[in-house]
Amino acid sequence: MLDGIRIKPITRLVDERGFFSEIMRNDWRDVFGDDTIAQINHTFTYPNVIRAWHRHIRGQVDYFLVLEGSIKLCAFDDKTSELTELVSSGTELQVVRIPGYYWHGFKAVGSKPVLLVYYTTMLYNAADPDEERRVWNDPTLIPQSINGKRSDARVGKSWDWNIPPHR
Repeated sequence: MLDGIRIKPITRLVDERGFFSEIMRNDWRDVFGDDTIAQINHTFTYPNVIRAWHRHIRGQVDYFLVLEGSIKLCAFDDKTSELTELVSSGTELQVVRIPGYYWHGFKAVGSKPVLLVYYTTMLYNAADPDEERRVWNDPTLIPQSINGKRSDARVGKSWDWNIPPHR
């Protein structure tokens, strides 16, 4: 996994009424470190939609929490051409920390829409956003390793969100 990416499993406390989960605590130093959350957002994404690529050039860190559905979440390091790919879903809650200097994005996988909450360490400023973008199918984004493996068949080729890892 790329340096700085962290995953925090979320506990569900289940009883006859349903469940309860703490999804953000400022004392979770194992995932947040010294980061301070400035904004929390909620998004709804239809199946097979790709929301990629972007990065934050002024230091923002993003935290992703899928509440329903599943996503393939990827982060790419331009300096090393390493790509981290993971699946996050509402069935196994987890907070995923992505340092903003990595290009990152996700694809809604499966047959259900995705409900996603994401926290950011900086407030969004529409007049001067901390963001750079590249198209989701940018042919110049070519990983030289995926999750630390150079033997993955997708290595050395333009990243294709639609090719599953098991092919």
